[in-house]
Amino acid sequence: MVRISLVAAIIALFMTGPVMAETRIGVVDLRQALFSSEGAQAFSERLQQDFSGEESEVREAQEEARKLQQRLEQDGAMMNESERDRITAQFQEKVREFNVLKQSLDSRVADRKQAFLDKARPDVDAAVQELMEEHSLDIILPSEAVVFVKPEMNLTGQLLEKLNR
Repeated sequence: MVRISLVAAIIALFMTGPVMAETRIGVVDLRQALFSSEGAQAFSERLQQDFSGEESEVREAQEEARKLQQRLEQDGAMMNESERDRITAQFQEKVREFNVLKQSLDSRVADRKQAFLDKARPDVDAAVQELMEEHSLDIILPSEAVVFVKPEMNLTGQLLEKLNR
């Protein structure tokens, strides 16, 4: 019985060796490839154009709040109580306005970015599949999950080329 177990273990050992040796693995930085692509660059420019007005409003509200805060810090001690209360109320209102505008802008930008990612996903998947076939790979791992990779196994540049087609 021990002989059969020993023979089975040796056979299993020899069987796993060739399988492990044949496994081919590639690595890609999906985020870098996607956001460096020409499509992403064009998307980024459109996004900046589309939201430039709202960004200006946010900056303006922030600047007005900063000026009110600065005025309170510099002149607050010399102001009478009602004027200080009025400026403090204006400052707090401007901070609320800034927060609302910023949250709205951030939310809308995040929604647009997610829509871009959802739209780009099929192209990324197809490009990754092409890389797998071209290089006869069994697995492609994200670079975040890898401690070290030989440069020839990092396929990020090739993925970027495919995304730019």
